[in-house]
Amino acid sequence: MNSGKFITFEGIDGAGKSSHIGFVADLLAARGHTVVTTREPGGTALGEQLREVLLHQKMHLETEALLMFASRREHLAQVIEPALARGDWVISDRFTDATFAYQGGGRHLSIDKLGQLETWVHPHLQPDLTLLFDVPLEVARARLDSAGSHDKFEREQADFFADVRAEYRRRATQFPARFRIIDSTKPMDEVRNALEVILSSI
Repeated sequence: MNSGKFITFEGIDGAGKSSHIGFVADLLAARGHTVVTTREPGGTALGEQLREVLLHQKMHLETEALLMFASRREHLAQVIEPALARGDWVISDRFTDATFAYQGGGRHLSIDKLGQLETWVHPHLQPDLTLLFDVPLEVARARLDSAGSHDKFEREQADFFADVRAEYRRRATQFPARFRIIDSTKPMDEVRNALEVILSSI
């Protein structure tokens, strides 16, 4: 049985990452892989309920982080780990790097505390590949403004997103073996060509 792979899509709100998930899933399926696409927060019935709370309710920053990891533990148990065990390829729209970026970078929660939660919730599992879609803040803001209604994260100010982006880039520097940074300001066909090249190496 082929070994399953775990691919995560990351980036600030407005980076355009989600528009490429279907393309990558189709590309992998064409190579003969069974592909599971999912998202965080969410991915399970419980996770989707927690997603609504997390995206729309105000709460203490530690409560927010704990709920993110609670949703993730269920996601791992119900979706990600069983799929990988079957040899499927899993594509997740966000994973733990997003918590470091948003709750750590944006909310300034202790990175050490987040590291402890990561070690508890998934001590041995990390993505095989993390695609970080990167755009300047003004590009992301313009895209969000054109999209209509916003959740509580999308309504945050520029300094919040600057810190989120900085933490994403710090993570990419810390874990260069699994991160690939995608310039998401480029036209869609150029981005997808870059994705094909990256995926051909795994």
